[in-house]
Amino acid sequence: MMTSKNGRWNWYGENEETMQISEEGTSLIKSYEGCRLEAYQDSVDVWTIGYGHTKGVKEGDKINQEEAEYMLQEEMIEYEGYINDLVEVPLEQCQFDALVCWVYNLGPTNLKNSTLLKVLNEEDYSGVPEQIKRWNKAGGVILGGLVKRREAEANLFQGKEWDKLS
Repeated sequence: MMTSKNGRWNWYGENEETMQISEEGTSLIKSYEGCRLEAYQDSVDVWTIGYGHTKGVKEGDKINQEEAEYMLQEEMIEYEGYINDLVEVPLEQCQFDALVCWVYNLGPTNLKNSTLLKVLNEEDYSGVPEQIKRWNKAGGVILGGLVKRREAEANLFQGKEWDKLS
């Protein structure tokens, strides 16, 4: 039996086509993550490097720009997978991009347990932008940067301009 999920046709796991983040989605991530070539602690004291890479990062780590680009490209495969696996409804490219950006920043556990995912999987596409915007806190504190990022992700989800936000 053939089934469709996310615009992919799957015949019991064979030839499954999955969505990938576009240049637009990658641009949003780069814009809001910024690129730092020396390890630093983010707003909740997690060691971070490159474009928001956290896995295995420790104080004193250094990379070059090429390594930062490669790390982001490689990590996108994982984060695209979360959206491809957990979202049960078809997505447009801009919607997929916005969700990959969101989960890259917040992690898969937050996605799995979110009202956002529930609303989306109930095909309430119009309810998703508001759900995206709810996630504007780090360490329990609303951060201006996260408010802007969530607004950008919500705009991208709706196919609107995201990079002209003030």
